Amino acid sequence: MQQHILIIGAGFGGMWSALSATRLLDLHGRNDVSVSVIAPQAELRIRPRFYETDVEQMKAPLAALFAAVGVNFIQGAAHEIDVAGKRVAYRDGQGQQRVVDYDRLVMASGSGVVRPNLAGLDEHAFDVDQIESASRLEQHIKALAHLPASAARNTVVVAGGGFTGIETASEMPARLRAALGLDAEVRVIIIDRGSKIGASLGEGISPAIIEASAALGVEWRVNASVASVDADGVTLADGQRIEAKTVVWTVGVRASALTEQVPGQRDPHGRLHVDGNLKVIGQDHVFATGDVAYAATDDLGNHALMTCQHAIALGRHSGNNVAADLLGVAPLPYRQHKYVTCLDLGAWGAVYTEGWEREVKLIKDEAKTLKQQINSVWIYPPAADRAIALAAADPLIPVVA
Repeated sequence: MQQHILIIGAGFGGMWSALSATRLLDLHGRNDVSVSVIAPQAELRIRPRFYETDVEQMKAPLAALFAAVGVNFIQGAAHEIDVAGKRVAYRDGQGQQRVVDYDRLVMASGSGVVRPNLAGLDEHAFDVDQIESASRLEQHIKALAHLPASAARNTVVVAGGGFTGIETASEMPARLRAALGLDAEVRVIIIDRGSKIGASLGEGISPAIIEASAALGVEWRVNASVASVDADGVTLADGQRIEAKTVVWTVGVRASALTEQVPGQRDPHGRLHVDGNLKVIGQDHVFATGDVAYAATDDLGNHALMTCQHAIALGRHSGNNVAADLLGVAPLPYRQHKYVTCLDLGAWGAVYTEGWEREVKLIKDEAKTLKQQINSVWIYPPAADRAIALAAADPLIPVVA
C-alpha cells in the first residue's frame, strides 16, 4: 500500500525536507512511499536577498530538481488542514478547490512580516518580505526620478533596526543615487525602538554597524517608533514628523497562519513547539520545520531563529525524521550548535560573527566577500542530479552560514 509524505511549502525548510525524506527512503530501498511538495510555485525564493536590486531574479527553479529525485510537486496554495482526517485542502493553479491526503505532514509554510494596525501603513509603506512586495519597492525607487526634486523624494525611512532593516537601509543610499543621480543629496533614516544603534543584534556587532552607518550616511532614530504613515512621510510616536516619499516596514515576523490549524503550543511568533525530532508536540503525524518550528538547537536554552541558516538544517532533519517515523527506523535528533551571522552593510562591506554572543570575526571587505559567497552560492539548491541532490540532503552536513 502506497504511503504519502506531504510537505506544505517550497522554501528552504520545505525543499530540504523533501530532499532529505527522499534520501532516507532511497537508503532503505523503499519505493512504496511518495513525497509531495505543495506550493504556489516550483521555485525556491531566495528571501535573504530581497533587500538587493533585481529582486525578480532572486529565485531558483525547483521543477527539474524535484523531477530528478522523484518528488511530486503540487502547484497550489494550501488553506485548510484537517489533522484528524489527515488531509489538506488547497486551490490549484487554476483556482480550483482540491484535497490531498497524507500519512505524514510536514509544515514548512514559512513566515511573513507583521503589519500592525497603524494608520496608513498598508496603503503607504513598502516591505521586502516577498518578491512581489520587494519588486514594488524597486519599481517605486526607480520612479522617484520622475517626481519633482524635494527632500521628501530623496528620503527613505526604514522602520526597524533589526537584521532586515539594517541590510535594507545600508543598500538604500546607493539605490537612491542610482535612480536620482550620483550627486543627489539623499537621506536614509532607521527608526528603531532600541536604546542604542544595532541594539537588537548585540553589543559585539554594534560598533561595526555604527561605523558603517556613519560612512554610508545612514541616520538612526533610537527609542522611537512609527505612529502613522502617509503619502508624504511618517509621524513618530513622540510627534516628530519626517517627510519621505519612501517608507519601508521591517518590524516583526510571524509564522504562517496555517500553523493555527494544527493543535499545539506556540511561541510568541506563532511557531509550533516541536520535540527533538521536530514532530509537533501532541501530534502523531505532523512535523514542523523552518520558520514555523520552535526548536531547540542545543541543551543550553538556544532555539532556532527564523533564518535561512536554521531553516536549511531544520529541513534536512525534518525530512529525515518524517520518513524515519513512517518507516519505523531511528530518527536523527535535531541539533545545530554552530550559529553565525553575516550582516551586509552596503558599500562599507559586511560584518561576520560567530556564536550566540555574536563575536566579530571579519569586517568590511573580508566579510563582504563571505556574504556574497553565502548569498550567491551556499544557500541555493543543489544541482538537479539525483545522486548530488540526495547527498546534499544529509542532515549530518553542518550548516555554517
